[in-house]
Amino acid sequence: MKNVILILVLVLCFNGANAQVGVGTTDPKSTLDINGNLSLKVVSVNGGPSGSATPIDDGVYINLTPTTGSEEFILPDATVVPGRIYILRNVTDTVNADIYTFGAGVLFFAGDSTAGVSVVNMTTTVGNGNTSKTLIFISDGSNWTYGQLGF
Repeated sequence: MKNVILILVLVLCFNGANAQVGVGTTDPKSTLDINGNLSLKVVSVNGGPSGSATPIDDGVYINLTPTTGSEEFILPDATVVPGRIYILRNVTDTVNADIYTFGAGVLFFAGDSTAGVSVVNMTTTVGNGNTSKTLIFISDGSNWTYGQLGF
């Protein structure tokens, strides 16, 4: 009886370790395979005043509403949220949104650059200075990589 239980436990562990979940499909090809539409949580946040940036820690698609004197936003420490993705959209046409991050030594890397910029000196302008008002930020577990989305 012990051997039967042991074999059953091993079979269940093996199947669970290689499990794939399909939504809208009976034959998933990835760990998570979605055959259908995907919706993301949309959050709107107002900017914080200089030296008191508004934290971004909820949602995936974030509508940023900067105002003069309150244009600062801050992402979480990239080392704490590996793999996290944020899509940030500046919904104003006249005020830039300044993006910072928590985390000592965490850098921002433009998607086409190998040169990181230190957090202390990093300001990414979303809006007036870019051809796209939407940027995507991805944590690699050490730093943030960002790039424009040119929809």
